[in-house]
Amino acid sequence: MSSAVIQLLVLAGIAVFLILRLRNVLGSRDGFEKSAAPLPAPETSRTRKGFEVIEGGPDRDIIDHAPEGSEAAKALAAMKLVEPSFSVSDFLQGARAAYEMILTAFDKGEMERIRPFLSQDVFDSFSEVVAARKSRGVTVTTEFQGLRELTLADATFDRAASEAEISVRFVAELVSSVRDMGGHVVEGDPKASRKQKDVWTFARTMGANDPNWQLVATGD
Repeated sequence: MSSAVIQLLVLAGIAVFLILRLRNVLGSRDGFEKSAAPLPAPETSRTRKGFEVIEGGPDRDIIDHAPEGSEAAKALAAMKLVEPSFSVSDFLQGARAAYEMILTAFDKGEMERIRPFLSQDVFDSFSEVVAARKSRGVTVTTEFQGLRELTLADATFDRAASEAEISVRFVAELVSSVRDMGGHVVEGDPKASRKQKDVWTFARTMGANDPNWQLVATGD
């Protein structure tokens, strides 16, 4: 046997040995085998944060107007349980409009115009004042210039009767004067604005078909 053939046989033997060694170390793969998928990276607080859903948090519509955990806040929450569509912010906007309308109509003596928005006691009280003005022959002129402050002062809720009461604090700017039968100013100043503070309480039966709140009490 020639030396060249011997060398080829030796090289072939070495090649077979290497193939067997590699097979033992790497194992065998049939066809196209996907490599093992990498393990997912551990979830960090940063990755979780983007998907975290906070449930049962405070109702901003309530705590924007009443201290969280206060009796007023609890009363407002109870109102919402009975009437889920109730919004404190919307109520306060309505109270703003009602304050100007009722105050202006009262000063003009237009009681029938605002009767649906007053309780019977308040209507009777306002009507007595209007009647007293007429008997004295005086007239009131009021120019409503706007509200400097409007805040929720208190809220209560009678769960048994579903009766809600909300008190609102108003600080208004007015130009108001009272004139006698001769047109002379006897009270106020028709050229100067003044600050007027009121606390009005509105009431309504939650869940009722009538959406209107009635003025049931006034104070300062």
